[in-house]
Amino acid sequence: MGDSTYKVLECPELGRYGVAARDLKAGELLFEETPFAVGPKLDSPPLCLECCCPVDGGEGGPRCSRCGWPLCEDCSAGGAELVYHRGECEVFAANGVRFRPVEDSTAGCVQLDCITPLRVLLAKESDEARWKREIEPMEYHDAERREGANWKVDENNIVAFLRGPCGLGKRFSAELVQRAIGLLDVNAFEGRTGSGYSCRGLYPQLAIMAHNCVPNVVHSIHPSNGFRMVARVAVDVKEGDKLYTTYTYTLTGTVARQSILKASKFFTCRCTRCLDPTELGTHFSTLLCSKCSGGLITSTDPLDENAEWKCGQCGFKTSGAAVQKAVMTIHNEIDELACFEYEAGRLEAYETVYKKYRSVLHPLHFINTSIRHSLIELYGRIPGYEMAELPDVLLERKVELCRSILRVLDVFEPGKSRARAMILYELHAPLIMLAQSAFARGEDQRDGKSLKQQLNEAAQILEECGAILDWEDPATPEGILANVAQQSLAQLRQSIETLD
Repeated sequence: MGDSTYKVLECPELGRYGVAARDLKAGELLFEETPFAVGPKLDSPPLCLECCCPVDGGEGGPRCSRCGWPLCEDCSAGGAELVYHRGECEVFAANGVRFRPVEDSTAGCVQLDCITPLRVLLAKESDEARWKREIEPMEYHDAERREGANWKVDENNIVAFLRGPCGLGKRFSAELVQRAIGLLDVNAFEGRTGSGYSCRGLYPQLAIMAHNCVPNVVHSIHPSNGFRMVARVAVDVKEGDKLYTTYTYTLTGTVARQSILKASKFFTCRCTRCLDPTELGTHFSTLLCSKCSGGLITSTDPLDENAEWKCGQCGFKTSGAAVQKAVMTIHNEIDELACFEYEAGRLEAYETVYKKYRSVLHPLHFINTSIRHSLIELYGRIPGYEMAELPDVLLERKVELCRSILRVLDVFEPGKSRARAMILYELHAPLIMLAQSAFARGEDQRDGKSLKQQLNEAAQILEECGAILDWEDPATPEGILANVAQQSLAQLRQSIETLD
């Protein structure tokens, strides 16, 4: 499949990378692949080694009856055959290596850090041909990793543990175990189980695609089909153009993205977005100047976190450290809001923080964007703010929040992305409610559009949303939402027909 849609080229700067083998249309299938191995993320708290759901890691927590490592009641009951835990279970059981109970089941559990590298090594044994063909050419930054702080930690917690107590010293050399760890650190992609829990998988074809902070390739992982990954192009791509995925979350600022890429992927991203202090005109990291009216403060060198920040209007300067400190302070304040037990109180607190920093952060700043995400999830869903009881002014607020995020996504995740689809879904309901509300008041039009035009707009939004989410595994939350969107669209179309 891959050969007809993309070609693999090589250069010193990028290593291997993919380019379109022909003109590709937005949404077109690029390739599909099964992971070489899939398992827990690094630093995971105690979790079930089959389904990745959180479990109690203490004395009385659920365990696999054979090896004594964490396995939830559902996965250990009913005699269902284990798919993911089977390999390490045999190793642990044969060598009598038991899981040591932990006191804090919310903290990262270092014992589990060996699981996914071990699954990579066992997969190598069972499919040597695929290892040679797809995994051996992959970059794992051996020299850079040796100089990092994690090398020694991994040497002790993973390499020595697997080759010593687990009895694998003859099967796997220390170099090979470190290579498995490096392959995962540098190349693994995050996935989610059917229940929405995080895991990571090694997808060799996807890892060939170069990184860019504005990707043109989107992928969805299907947990109910062995974590099969389906990659598509999000926008039209011309023959010979580079294909880009992203190794970071697109809705973080340049300083955070660069820091993640340097620490885990060992490179500095020099994409157009990273080199532009305004992040392609979105001002996603820009601060407002307090010394003049309308001035914008941006970094003088976005690739250097210590570079000065300067107002483009009055020339006021401040240090990169001062900017990062301010951003961290606001971040910490927002993180505390997530702990609010009372949901309506949390919503109001988000709105208060949003107003508080209106004179400090550019309207589209990444912190404002993250607050908008939180507010969108609360408006229409919590007691006191349910969709049916929202007054027009709050329906308008939800529409405005959605449209602001879409403005950012149009730049950073252009085309058919899952993030776009999720926001479109949030946008359609308040638009319908506002149209119905205006009609009930006897107003023929709203914003110059008739009721039918407004409902048609909502129908188009639902249609676009459903078409993108249709690519998701039907068992995942996004896949279930695709089904809900299709049903809502059918009902909306019936309502529109009655207006003729």
